[in-house]
This record gives sequence, C-alpha cells and structure tokens, in this order.
Amino acid sequence: MGFMDRLKSMAGKHDDKVDQGLEKGGDKVDERTGGKYDQQIDKGVDEAQKRTGGGDTMPGDQMQ
Repeated sequence: MGFMDRLKSMAGKHDDKVDQGLEKGGDKVDERTGGKYDQQIDKGVDEAQKRTGGGDTMPGDQMQ
C-alpha cells in the first residue's frame, strides 16, 4: 500500500476531522487574504472535502 493509499484510507475513517480541518484552513487563508479570494477558497475547500469523503459530515447535512 502506497503513501497516498494510506492517507486516503485514514481520511475515510476520520471524515469529520478532515472536513473540520479543511474548513478551518480555508477560514484562516480567507482571513489572511482579507476575503479577497473568498469564492475561490470556498470552492477549493468544497472540492477537497468531496475527495476526502464527499463532505458528508458537515453540520446540517443528513445522510440517507
């Protein structure tokens, strides 16, 4: 098993923590850029969440 496979496996087991970390990171970058790239940062965070578990653990989301 390669390094990336291990990361994907670990991220899949801890979706909630990964999603929270991505949100916090995005917020910090947004803060440091003064909101200038808000839409691009949000889009990047959303895409990253999709790739690490579908962003399925965000508050308010309901799994069926």
